[in-house]
Amino acid sequence: MKQAKIIGVGHYLPDNIVTNDDLSKLMDTSDKWIQERTGIKERRFIKEPYEQSTAIMGFEASKMAIDRAGIKPEDIDLIVFATMTPDYYFPGPGVIIQKLLGIGHVGAIDVRAQCSGFMYGLSIADQYIKTGMYKTVLLIGSETQSTALDLTTRGRGTATLFGDGAGAAIIQASEEEGKGILSTHLHSQGEFAEKLYMKTPGTGKTKFIYDGIEKDYDNIFGYMDGQLVFKNAVVRFPQAVMEELNANNLSLDDLDMFLPHQANLRISQFAQRTLKLRDDQIFNNIQKYGNTTAATIPILLSELWAEGRIKEGQVYVLAAFGSGFTWASALIKW
Repeated sequence: MKQAKIIGVGHYLPDNIVTNDDLSKLMDTSDKWIQERTGIKERRFIKEPYEQSTAIMGFEASKMAIDRAGIKPEDIDLIVFATMTPDYYFPGPGVIIQKLLGIGHVGAIDVRAQCSGFMYGLSIADQYIKTGMYKTVLLIGSETQSTALDLTTRGRGTATLFGDGAGAAIIQASEEEGKGILSTHLHSQGEFAEKLYMKTPGTGKTKFIYDGIEKDYDNIFGYMDGQLVFKNAVVRFPQAVMEELNANNLSLDDLDMFLPHQANLRISQFAQRTLKLRDDQIFNNIQKYGNTTAATIPILLSELWAEGRIKEGQVYVLAAFGSGFTWASALIKW
């Protein structure tokens, strides 16, 4: 059976840096208040007139990943795009990437698993490669969240958390046994679907938003039960790590690094303490970028790649938790 191996990663972040002090000019908050609750110091927002977008950022991240992988765009035979903030209500951004890269009529799959989207996409790519259907998959996680945030005091509970950005990975078939993506696991708990969600736009319960028509606040800007999300996340992250290690007959002693989705620095620190991991066994960058949902893990990977910190033979566990509730993980041996 073929093994799926990540051979290149890339990322893209808007130049526009928004600090906590910048947000304090728009809402009743402060740098201290935000850092104490989230660990975030700054994030990136695209600038008006929104010449950057979810697809455009994904395209830029893809170019870096393709270059680092040493392949050509025409080598890609499947695109998987994870996002909860597509450019259009339809179609999804996967087909836009196909157009921008100028590659042939390959398949384009859009994944809606929110913060777990990149991990769900990684599992999809892994399965397609292992079955032999595809050889080279481009996987993207990209989000434009700044345009949907309530940047007032009313929205500070969520608006201070999120940022814009994109990450991408090239996943390719390999004959090398015992290396690459060794396992993935996907989970969901739909009973909490409406504890972290945005109701509009949607076709089931609420009409689209039109200019001049005022809708319910939670419909427009989304709703999050922050305490419930936190309580579940700090349980699911350690579970996800141990699930991957146990599935591969490994222990925490075999783990070189844990890369968690960057939801909140306090969640990552709680998971680190629970698993008794050293500081060099976990990598966080939420301080600089905020929560970029589906983009957090590929951005982490890309920064580690650039710093030369990914070494052959190392064992990594990647895990994410988010809206749905969904959570997902993967164990990779480089």
